[in-house]
Amino acid sequence: MLKHLILLIGIILSFGISSYFIFGASDSIRSENILDTNQTIINQQIIYPNGTAKITSAIIIIPPNTQTGWHLHEALLYGYILSGELTVDYGEKGTRMFNTGNALIEAMNWPHNGINTGDVDTKILVVFISSDQVENTIIFEE
Repeated sequence: MLKHLILLIGIILSFGISSYFIFGASDSIRSENILDTNQTIINQQIIYPNGTAKITSAIIIIPPNTQTGWHLHEALLYGYILSGELTVDYGEKGTRMFNTGNALIEAMNWPHNGINTGDVDTKILVVFISSDQVENTIIFEE
C-alpha cells in the first residue's frame, strides 16, 4: 500500500514538474481537448504513410457557394474549421456538415467534394501528416 501511495505521489509530482517546464509557472494556462480519435470521418482506421515523414500545414479559404471539386488525400489530414461551414459529399459514405470549431481526420484515399454552403468564407486549418511516398491531395479532372 505504501509503495502504491509513493508511486502515486511521484506521478503527480512528475506531472506537476513537467507541466511547469512545458507551460511555465502560470496556473492560468490550460488545455482543452479538440479531437481524440483513431478513425477518419468515414470510420477508416488511421494508418500512417510509409517513407520519410513530412508535415505540411495551411489555411484553406473557400468562398460561399464554391466547391473544392472531387479529390482525395493519400496523406493523413487533420482539419479544424476556423470559420464558416462546409458540407462534404463522400459518395456512398454519405454527406457530413462541418461548422466553426469542428475538428476531423479527413477520409484517406476516398473521393469527396466539399462545398461552402454558408454566406461567409470558410477557413480551414489543415495539417497533412505525410511522407515522401504519398501525395497530400489528388484532384480529379472534371
